[in-house]
Amino acid sequence: MTAIPSFTGDANPYGGGDPYADYRTADFPFTQYANLADRRLGAGVIAANDEFFAQRENLLVPERAEFDPEHFGHKGKIMDGWETRRRRGASAEHPWPAAEDHDWALVRLGAPGVVRGIVVDTAHFRGNYPQAVSVEGTCVPGSPSPGELLGDDVKWTTLVPRTPVGGHAANGFSVAVEQRFTHLRVNQHPDGGIARLRVYGEVVPDPAWLEVLGTFDVVALENGGQVEDASNLFYSPATNTIQPGRSRKMDDGWETRRRRDQGHDWIRYRLAAQSRIRALEIDTAYLKGNSAGWASVSVRDGEDGEWREILPLTRLQPDTNHRFVLPVPAVGTHARVDIFPDGGISRLRLFGSLTEDGARRLAARHQELGG
Repeated sequence: MTAIPSFTGDANPYGGGDPYADYRTADFPFTQYANLADRRLGAGVIAANDEFFAQRENLLVPERAEFDPEHFGHKGKIMDGWETRRRRGASAEHPWPAAEDHDWALVRLGAPGVVRGIVVDTAHFRGNYPQAVSVEGTCVPGSPSPGELLGDDVKWTTLVPRTPVGGHAANGFSVAVEQRFTHLRVNQHPDGGIARLRVYGEVVPDPAWLEVLGTFDVVALENGGQVEDASNLFYSPATNTIQPGRSRKMDDGWETRRRRDQGHDWIRYRLAAQSRIRALEIDTAYLKGNSAGWASVSVRDGEDGEWREILPLTRLQPDTNHRFVLPVPAVGTHARVDIFPDGGISRLRLFGSLTEDGARRLAARHQELGG
């Protein structure tokens, strides 16, 4: 684990104006990966030992934390995050919390995978943030209850050791544990509040599940697809295009800035594994005055393979789901959508099945990562 960078200590008390004016953050290298703790993937905070001041579910809210200095309730100041009560010692002779005292929350990842980085965000927690945090992970199949996850037979692996953090800051930690995880346990020492939790990594799907499905979306994030690169991320992340379900609003897709040249924009994807693609969808839902004008889709087989166009340049309509059946199945490990000249799409779906080689490689990686 590496902290990038290290923020420690209080932020200044809120003095009015923009509450984010003195917020401390940095560019973390692992944010290129998908957020495995995204509610859209099915993530949830399934238990916490205490949530007296603010509910645990706030940890996974996709928007940044808000702050209202006048927002108080019957229990005190209402914060947009997960906040526990103040811990006390065992007696008047020792009124301070013991060294091992801590609060915890159990997080079910939306999609199991390898964790590359974690952000513990203490936005607006200036004097009530934890002194330190730690994060552990485990891999448990099925849908275990909180009681089962806390059982003595469950093995937890340290992803972030107990590390001091700062208030009103995005505390980032790079993780280098090559293992598949389904659940995390987030600990704050000894108590306090965390605004948001982000868990960046690579999805590692269950090959047995994909085998039973037969035909599925081979580029979908939940099935192990991944965005490798994109020409422009000005308005929204390209990963939105492979999220589950249809887009629900304009910024739930991918939209580029307006071009003033003769170029075009694109996204490059890595598929779950080598696949045989038979049909595809390009959806422009909620992109009404800013959808792409035309689009084409290409695939390649292997890192050094040649790009082959499987959908020629095709006119797109705004706020519309476009479906195409390929005349001949296309085999590949990567895909690229090119849009002309700019604008955006909300979703890309590539329907097919794994080849024998793709299924074999995926099963080997799943086993290697402890799945």
